[in-house]
Amino acid sequence: MVDTIINAEHGLSDTELHEVLAKGLGRLDLEGRRVLVVIPDGTRTAPIGLFFGLLGDLLGSKVEALDYLIALGTHPPMDDAAKGRLLETSVVEGMAGSSRIFNHRWEVPETFATLGTIPAEEVAAATDGKLEIDIDVRLNQLVGDAEGNMPYDHILVCGPVFPHEVAGFSGGNKYFVPGIAGQEVIDATHWVGALVTSRGLIGVRETPVRRLIERAASFIPTQSSLIALVMHGQDLRGVFVGGMEEAWREATELSAELDIVWVDRPFKRVLSVMPEMYDDLWTGAKGMYKLEPAVADGGEVVIYAPHITEVSYVHGRYLDQIGYHVRDYFVAQWEKFEHIPWGVLAHSTHLRGDGTFMNGVEEPRIRVTLATGIPRERCEAIGLGYLDPDRVDLEEWADREDEGILLVRRAGEQLYRVKGDDHILEEAK
Repeated sequence: MVDTIINAEHGLSDTELHEVLAKGLGRLDLEGRRVLVVIPDGTRTAPIGLFFGLLGDLLGSKVEALDYLIALGTHPPMDDAAKGRLLETSVVEGMAGSSRIFNHRWEVPETFATLGTIPAEEVAAATDGKLEIDIDVRLNQLVGDAEGNMPYDHILVCGPVFPHEVAGFSGGNKYFVPGIAGQEVIDATHWVGALVTSRGLIGVRETPVRRLIERAASFIPTQSSLIALVMHGQDLRGVFVGGMEEAWREATELSAELDIVWVDRPFKRVLSVMPEMYDDLWTGAKGMYKLEPAVADGGEVVIYAPHITEVSYVHGRYLDQIGYHVRDYFVAQWEKFEHIPWGVLAHSTHLRGDGTFMNGVEEPRIRVTLATGIPRERCEAIGLGYLDPDRVDLEEWADREDEGILLVRRAGEQLYRVKGDDHILEEAK
């Protein structure tokens, strides 16, 4: 049973949200229970502060504990000030009122419990033979362990659903994997995504990566439910409260309707203007992911983000070492690169896009240019183009679709695809 409220035309009111949450949460046995809410960090557009307040109103006096875990994946931890901005409340020493606000610390071994292993034959079946290795499933121990120890009685995942470059669509069990996962399963899922390619996966609900994510999440011993949010720009248009997979699937249908822009023909040049919530290229690369499918062969995506001065605050040393390349560049020279974290390799291929590597020559399908605060020398060293952001006049890019030029003023969450390009997934396989 999924409790739903949708208004595809305009945002939802606080009263409407309160009613659907009250109804959905009322179906759960949460009286006197310890509840953990898993939420996104600040790189996703969603009214997390609003839902923090609503959950407090509805559950605060009923449950024994109402704590929050930020599903950072491998993003940097958030300090109290950043947590406060996310939750729209005061956070002091990791506390917001009586709620503890935890960062997921992927780099700290003590964070994890090993819940199980996905055997190689299952991995091969899930990925159509693209990967055949055992995958240890290590997740944040707050969701329980293999011995059945459960610090919390119920887990609520609360976050948005968008087209996603690795999983097809974000949200749902993706908040567990990679959101609060260890490096093994993060690397495996992301590399499978790279092998299929971002252009082949993004905006597709049933994918090899999603199958791995769902299997990994099945090891979690604690009962969980989902509050799936669907945004359109900065407006909340849909809320789905129910079982993890059921609510997520219904949310993807609305996200596909609102967050995929179908165009008649591919563009020659695209200027992706990145909001300041993306503070490095690792996150700001979504300006490429969401536009690549709508760019013609030989075309160009320009990522415009003068505020971005760093490639990756966490993984920059690896990216300076390997640069950005198409998938086949790494696959053809696997012995040279297999020691690099596979999630980093995947990011490299996703940003560089489709292409070939034959007879030692790499041929990307399109050009990727940075108009950011990253210097020309570093852009060129990592294999990307450079454009001085001070020379970019947004109005010169505006209203030129008939010329094959597209300006996206707030890039990163809406996916652009060309009508009739459903064949891309089959080609990627």
